[in-house]
Amino acid sequence: MHIHILGICGTFMGGLAALAREAGHRVTGCDAGVYPPMSDQLRALGIDLVEGFEADQMALAPDMYVVGNVVSRARRPDGSPKFPLMEAILEAGAPYTSGPQWLAEHVLQGRHVMAVAGTHGKTTTTAMLTWILESAGLEPGFLIGGVPMNFGVSARLGAAQRPQGAASLSDGSGAKAPVFVIEADEYDTAFFDKRSKFVHYRPRTAILNNLEFDHADIFDDLAAIERQFHHLVRTVPGSGRVVVNGLEESLDRVLHTGLWSELRSFGAAVSDFTAQGEPHAFDVLQRGQVVARVEWALSGTHNQLNALAAIAAADHVGVPPALAAQALARFENVRRRMEVRGTVTQQGQAITVYDDFAHHPTAIRTTLDGLKRRLQQTPGPSGRILAVFEPRSNTMKLGTMKSQLPWSLEAADLAFCHAGGLDWDANDALKPMGARARVAHNIDELVTQVSVAAQPGDHIVCMSNGGFGGVHARLLSALTQSCT
Repeated sequence: MHIHILGICGTFMGGLAALAREAGHRVTGCDAGVYPPMSDQLRALGIDLVEGFEADQMALAPDMYVVGNVVSRARRPDGSPKFPLMEAILEAGAPYTSGPQWLAEHVLQGRHVMAVAGTHGKTTTTAMLTWILESAGLEPGFLIGGVPMNFGVSARLGAAQRPQGAASLSDGSGAKAPVFVIEADEYDTAFFDKRSKFVHYRPRTAILNNLEFDHADIFDDLAAIERQFHHLVRTVPGSGRVVVNGLEESLDRVLHTGLWSELRSFGAAVSDFTAQGEPHAFDVLQRGQVVARVEWALSGTHNQLNALAAIAAADHVGVPPALAAQALARFENVRRRMEVRGTVTQQGQAITVYDDFAHHPTAIRTTLDGLKRRLQQTPGPSGRILAVFEPRSNTMKLGTMKSQLPWSLEAADLAFCHAGGLDWDANDALKPMGARARVAHNIDELVTQVSVAAQPGDHIVCMSNGGFGGVHARLLSALTQSCT
């Protein structure tokens, strides 16, 4: 089958393209932003890419067009369609489907799907669970919205059948089912299917990691998102398992509307799976009994909770918590999750530059709190935390959560906001922070502000869900030049 993917350079659609290519399909695709590293990864797989969404791509005559949710029926100011190819597909009556639907029909059928949902931590928890299953010999397939460093790729098909000697698990018919782990996004599927992506996946194991208001461009309020989460819960079979964060009232409301599967909770004092100890070294308790110990390089209570979720889910497919904990000790995290991009030594002390995907206020606060806690536990001077961020997500661009920014940045000694393109006043939103907050309207100004303020021993955390204008390399270059 030849499929042509519209919006192929997104993390989800790019992963889908890799899976389709691995499965033997001919894959081509287009996007408005065909640029490295995704373009290089896709071309390395033999996938031809086209820049833009022009109608002349109809000449490729694929068997199916797979449409990403970046595509819409929007018009340009002059009245012409923003996506001419989509208009041509509709006019011709050509076959098209969404990415999640294609994945469900061509990859997930016959597999034990393990879906990881939540406002925060989806990518990291999905990577943790996948690595646990890999370490247990299950050879899982996976699709992750980032690149887990233990694998180096964001997607693979995995074993076609359950490996010999793997934990016994029936798919309902008596046959052993191969496992597929997927990051389960609540964002909408496509312009013609406004359901959340995750309702297509039909998981047998579902993690509900947390739930807050987000995606203000498509959801009116938190209740609307809770409704979609309950649609996901409805798709889990009776023999399945729903793994839920016991600390989240929003998830309590989701479950109170109905639950038909086995429930396992984590996090709260009365949960099935709890932690005892510091986030970097803790015992795992199952119903009050110590069953494992995790000692690893990650920091932050959020990662401790992510680990409990992954351990509880892996337990459903027969992986003992002790074995899961051993795997987590070798877990290398995901790219862009507090990833050290480089250091510059000044006056005998390193200035460290990190890259992190945090963009929601809660994620920003959690990231900075985790770093601060880790620094406080390190002997000697801890150094300052400089938070460098851009409100780039659709929710943040709308200004829906601007009032939460001072709260999210409390752990930072200084905060630098890239406010270019915002329709709201970042200076006004950050006013409660006083002199600790600074605003720049372009990347050059931002780099200058940060490099002038930086001192030996500082930790500079760059947070964005985009490329952030290459700010990491530019900061490292500016800091290096300031040493000479």
